[in-house]
Amino acid sequence: MSCTRKLKIDPNKPVPSDIEIAQSIEPMPIRKIAEDLGLSETEYNLYGQYEAKVHLSVLEKFKNRPNGKYVDVTAISPTPLGEGKTTTTVGLSQAIGAHLGKKVFTCIRQPSLGPVFGIKGGAAGGGYSQIIPMEDFNLHLTGDMHAVTAANNLLAAAIDIRYFHESTQTDEQLFHHLCKFGGKEAPYFTPIMIKRLKKLGINKTDPNELTPEEIKRFVRLDIDPEAVTFRRVIDINDRYLRGITVGESPGEKGYTRKTAFDISPASEIMAILALATDLADMRERLGKIVIGTSKSGEPITADDLGVTGALAVLMKDALMPNLMQTLEGTPAFVHAGPFANIAHGNSSIIADKIALKLVGSDGYVITESGFGADMGMEKFFDIKCRYSGLIPDAVVLVTTVRALKMHGGGPKVTPGQPLDPVYTEENLELVEKGCANLIAHIKNVKQFGMPVVVAINKFKYDTPAEIEMIRKTAIATGAEDAVIANHWAQGGAGAVELAKAVVAACEKPRHFKLLYPLEASIKEKIETIATQIYGADGVTYSPEAEKAIEKYTKAGFGNLPICMAKTQYSLAGDPKLVGAPKGFMLPIADVRASVGAGFIFPLVGTMTTMPGLPTRPGFYDIDLDPKTGKVIGLS
Repeated sequence: MSCTRKLKIDPNKPVPSDIEIAQSIEPMPIRKIAEDLGLSETEYNLYGQYEAKVHLSVLEKFKNRPNGKYVDVTAISPTPLGEGKTTTTVGLSQAIGAHLGKKVFTCIRQPSLGPVFGIKGGAAGGGYSQIIPMEDFNLHLTGDMHAVTAANNLLAAAIDIRYFHESTQTDEQLFHHLCKFGGKEAPYFTPIMIKRLKKLGINKTDPNELTPEEIKRFVRLDIDPEAVTFRRVIDINDRYLRGITVGESPGEKGYTRKTAFDISPASEIMAILALATDLADMRERLGKIVIGTSKSGEPITADDLGVTGALAVLMKDALMPNLMQTLEGTPAFVHAGPFANIAHGNSSIIADKIALKLVGSDGYVITESGFGADMGMEKFFDIKCRYSGLIPDAVVLVTTVRALKMHGGGPKVTPGQPLDPVYTEENLELVEKGCANLIAHIKNVKQFGMPVVVAINKFKYDTPAEIEMIRKTAIATGAEDAVIANHWAQGGAGAVELAKAVVAACEKPRHFKLLYPLEASIKEKIETIATQIYGADGVTYSPEAEKAIEKYTKAGFGNLPICMAKTQYSLAGDPKLVGAPKGFMLPIADVRASVGAGFIFPLVGTMTTMPGLPTRPGFYDIDLDPKTGKVIGLS
């Protein structure tokens, strides 16, 4: 690819900080990247010199071009430090594009400001394998996260105000306000109002023709405040918003309600952004969002509230994927940002589809699914691929010596704290025991009929004997190959052997299959994931979960795929159960529905959808140089 470049790295010097490396490279103008991809200036919107939004019309332009190879990067169950999955995704792309000379595209998620200022930091990759400009990548980018937040909170506001007005007005007053009686124009129904009338079986388009009974049915959603499931969101870690009361000011006349905030990546609208296949599909999904039920138990949707069109308007630009580049000039889409422990954890279908057309039949699209193979990868196959219709060619499973030692019984790994000596000295016994987790994940990939390459992300303390033990175990378990990758320290050059292994794996036979049919019951699907992916003996359900499953099945939502909300640190529901635990039951505490996004999500044990800040948040390190305007301390 003509835009690519190879990095000049001095192996005798320590690897600088991520932001120092990122700021030492002058990005290529995004116009040049777009031109190299075959895009005209009318097919993207510039956001400064180094980012652009690509129009969805590109799919139509290249509709007859064959897709490229499609590779998902996943990992074993990670430590709280992360195992370098995004870094591997970027390094692999750089190796394929800048070193093997093949067409390649990276597709990853946009990070949340919560982790950036909290405990995990950014998500642009690391070392010499990053997306740049990394400051823009990690901070706002083109505003998609804020569009999700605004749309989500508009819907949340519409819920409470509708409940308030229905509680304080007569049917006639509501009807006259909704249809604008007494204005300069004749009263009228908007298109979304007519859609609601049709849903109610009322085939009339003139407000003057409705009977009093029809008026009552039209204006009364009769929202049950105790059954509202849709929450407000904010893209900041704020534990004090995990439980709030709204409606406390005198103007709300005592109509209070207990609710909570979620973090923006947990919004159903974020999931819709990631799973929509075009503008019409996104609008339809937005309209299907179920915000709760009426007092008689009927589901109430965004369409019923009349807010769908406004949500689509707020989200229309966000649906276009963001074009960026790696340190070595290979193109990247950064789009959508659902977490994989509380959502489906994958970047957008739109980005993958456009990328696959842009690289063509001899190119490669490297996408990434969040956390371990039991989390993001399972959801990549059973949710994302199910809706996109795309069939992947291979899977890269990232592992580290450090993580396997933890799974083998090593001491807890804590961000910001020095590593225990067991992680900096050779310990083959711990690695061997921890390989149980690696084996479980390889088998999970193979269950879907996919070739898998294990990427051993190299750290400076790793010994040849430890790495060789991992390599032999991976191949014996069915991996096509297991390769050391040193892309953090060496950029694409450090992942060339991994790239060759992935290219070879993409030519191997695949027998892709989904884990369960949609026709199975909600419980059957939950239990299939629990037993076949997590290794559980079975599933237990709380009374709340039982009630929710019955409610959603009765409402006709039982044929949706499952999106498990579970800890990322263990195959089980308990993060303390490392390795490949056996003899456990998976506890389902509650079950919720994201009907617009198109999945049911069970909550395994205690899961929070609003993270909190640690005692020593990352924001202590982040600042602005007032003389140069440069961001410093970002990681």
